[in-house]
Amino acid sequence: MNITGNTILITGGGSGIGRALAEALHARGNTVIIAGRRERVLDDVTEANPGMASMLLDIQDKADIAAFARDAVARFPALNVVLNNAGIMKDEDLVGSRDVAIAEETVETNLLGPIRLTAALLPHLLKQPKATILTVSSGLAFVPLAVTPTYSATKAALHSWSMSLRHQLKGSSTQVVEIAPPYVQTELRGPEQAVDPLAMPLADFIAEVMAILETDAEEVIVERCKPLRFAAENGNLAGVFAMVNGQH
Repeated sequence: MNITGNTILITGGGSGIGRALAEALHARGNTVIIAGRRERVLDDVTEANPGMASMLLDIQDKADIAAFARDAVARFPALNVVLNNAGIMKDEDLVGSRDVAIAEETVETNLLGPIRLTAALLPHLLKQPKATILTVSSGLAFVPLAVTPTYSATKAALHSWSMSLRHQLKGSSTQVVEIAPPYVQTELRGPEQAVDPLAMPLADFIAEVMAILETDAEEVIVERCKPLRFAAENGNLAGVFAMVNGQH
């Protein structure tokens, strides 16, 4: 994709990978709008990056997504890129607990959120000369982390959905690009992850992602994520699964 001169909406843009991508894309001359539920966090990002805009969005609220999409198009008629980044990752005890609240919240955020927002924005995006829909899945879409079963499942579903959307949009002016991060130093699972030496440094991840985005790649798979992404193709799914889950 062309990574300059766009008007880009990024969900979950207040922290972690979302914020880092927002800042990298902003630095490349794009108009960037970050969205999320925490106004103070969004304000901190926009104050640190003059010219960046923000909008409040509850990605778990179907009605809010619809209203948000209408407002976003009205405020930013040149909007031509949406980056579905917002997500949550929580441990679940599938054996010892019958409470499915975490599973429901995870599906609502990680899967239905991107589906609903993309559906709401797609008519507008299809009118643009060139548009891009980006989804953020995970290396765990291909090799699940057993303690976060619904997270892993929603990312696998998002990968599959992205493939289908890409096929259905073939021949249109809108492309679909999937970014599958490995284990990265963010606070997705808590502050300890941000300093975990086993995780990929966030700055290194962003630099590699930006370089791949400049190509025509349909999937953004950094080197650190390739053992996960291609475990099945390489005939090593069981071994990689054991490695991933032996560390937790």
